[in-house]
Amino acid sequence: MDQHILLEAAERYLRGEMSPQEAEAFEAMRRNNPDLDQLVVEHHLLLDRMDTYADRKRFKSNLHDIHHTLQENGDIRMLEPETRGRLLDLWSRYRRVVGVAASIAGVTALLISGLTSVFSPKAAITEVEELRRKVYSLERQSSNQRAEINAVRKKIEPGTNVSFGGTGFLIDPKGYLVTSAHVLTDATGVILQNNAGHEYRARILMTDRIRDLAILKIEDEDFSPRSSLPYGISRTGIELAEPVFTMGYPKDEVVYGEGYLSASSGLEGDTLSYQITISANPGNSGGPVINRKGEVIGILNARQAKAEGVVFAIRARNIHRLVEELKAKEIDRDLKLSTYSQIKGLDRVQQVRKIQDCIYMVKVLM
Repeated sequence: MDQHILLEAAERYLRGEMSPQEAEAFEAMRRNNPDLDQLVVEHHLLLDRMDTYADRKRFKSNLHDIHHTLQENGDIRMLEPETRGRLLDLWSRYRRVVGVAASIAGVTALLISGLTSVFSPKAAITEVEELRRKVYSLERQSSNQRAEINAVRKKIEPGTNVSFGGTGFLIDPKGYLVTSAHVLTDATGVILQNNAGHEYRARILMTDRIRDLAILKIEDEDFSPRSSLPYGISRTGIELAEPVFTMGYPKDEVVYGEGYLSASSGLEGDTLSYQITISANPGNSGGPVINRKGEVIGILNARQAKAEGVVFAIRARNIHRLVEELKAKEIDRDLKLSTYSQIKGLDRVQQVRKIQDCIYMVKVLM
């Protein structure tokens, strides 16, 4: 097949513009043609870079337009040549004095900063908070929680600590899940717990720190694969103000929350993410963001520290890209994503009832 036609087909595939039949046929070609598979992986990286470059160009253009408008309205003005000349003359005459003053000010600032760091209480001030939660020691648990943790310890080596928790959800009924990569920081192992309280050992197949995504696989004889998943993993976008809901584990049982898309990009214009207005707490990291059609459109990963309800979610199309990279590296070719939702048209209660068994608490072993 002509290289140009292959590139065009790869772009349509990555943009989610193929019909389900076309996508299935194209995926079959990829499995049988390593060169085509590599072409798709390389092309999706190229498209990512082009999108990032386009966003930067638009940002610079917007800044230029704003500057031009402010100048036309008289809100700002350029310095006249005569004024610039006077400024340069003053700088030439007094730059030594200014330099000494600046040095004194710098030393003073360093001293004040040092004293403040010594005598002030330590407080980490960040603009964004990750949504993984700390799991406390056994001594601080209730009797029910202690019994649950003891049950988990039967699955792991004696003396291993369960230190951090988050949320994950199935992306393939055979036991493949996705969660946030930061949930797994320094992990030596992973235990997954479903809404019924059953625990399963899982292996980390792949992590992507840039997209903040990780793929897990349940490898436990007690796990029974499902026949299918109720939701699909969307390749397409979502409209501003469209309602969404999420499910996760900010506590020791699955918790439902609902909100809406408030911006089509994340913090500082991050094109990998959405901004969502929804209630989210530590433990929600890795939880699915689902639209009214029952399609996963994002993965919760962080919230804005000083703004109530401002949460960020990685776009679901990045799951597709991570799976493609996993297959290209021949780590596991058995994983298959579906974009089809079986719960489209059901009311919210029915949708949640069918989804909740696919949502897992992620317990990180340290």
